[in-house]
Amino acid sequence: MDQETKQEKEVRFQWKRLLNYQSIVNQVPFFLFLALLAVVYIYNGHYADRINRDIAKTTKQLKELQYEYKTVKGDVLFRSKQSELVKAVEPLGLKELNTAPIILIDSSKQ
Repeated sequence: MDQETKQEKEVRFQWKRLLNYQSIVNQVPFFLFLALLAVVYIYNGHYADRINRDIAKTTKQLKELQYEYKTVKGDVLFRSKQSELVKAVEPLGLKELNTAPIILIDSSKQ
């Protein structure tokens, strides 16, 4: 019985030693470090979420620009066909040649 009371007193003493003012003061830098780590961890999570949202938004914009590029490219290819060019310049009074072009030769070079 005497040993049990000594052990209980020893355990109580250890707890009191851990919870006294000086030991708590000695642990303050460690607790501040843990708090700083928690803040950095939370910030990192928010930063990663924001980056993911930005990536998703940029991906969506990129797809829209790809669709627009393909549409405009198809329109340009369609309008650059010879038959479409003839239709486009007809109101300006320009007509397609039916004969071969005449080649001019400089007679002074001969």
